[in-house]
Amino acid sequence: MRSAHRRDIRPHSIETAGFTLMELMVVVSIIAILSTIAYGSYQRHVVKSRRAAAAACLQERVQRLERFHTAHMSYLDSSGKPPELAQCADGLAQHYQLSLSAVAARTFKLRAEPLGGQAEADARCGALMIDQRGVRSVSGAAAATPEECW
Repeated sequence: MRSAHRRDIRPHSIETAGFTLMELMVVVSIIAILSTIAYGSYQRHVVKSRRAAAAACLQERVQRLERFHTAHMSYLDSSGKPPELAQCADGLAQHYQLSLSAVAARTFKLRAEPLGGQAEADARCGALMIDQRGVRSVSGAAAATPEECW
């Protein structure tokens, strides 16, 4: 005779906890897409902030030259040379070459030329230039205006 208290000998189904491989792959794919978009945006921001630092450095140098001109009535010193200009913020020299050209008693032109990766990433704006009248210009390969780049 069979006992009424007989236990069911079927194996109990073990419920699995966790995620399937497909779910994990979907999550990894979403993270990869978001990080690609974020990295590109970050790179554009870095290029733009370096360009802004170069523009600020040029403006700072223009102010120093104007102060010199106010004191000496010329952009040249008594020996006919332009005044020495202090370097701008640390780290800018790695990304921009700053130069002073076309210096005369009443004129000058300052230029910030991008170097290396900055030149490649910022080909649209290229070099930033400003003269004694405060006229800003760019030398980029594309049709960028000074208002866009400065």
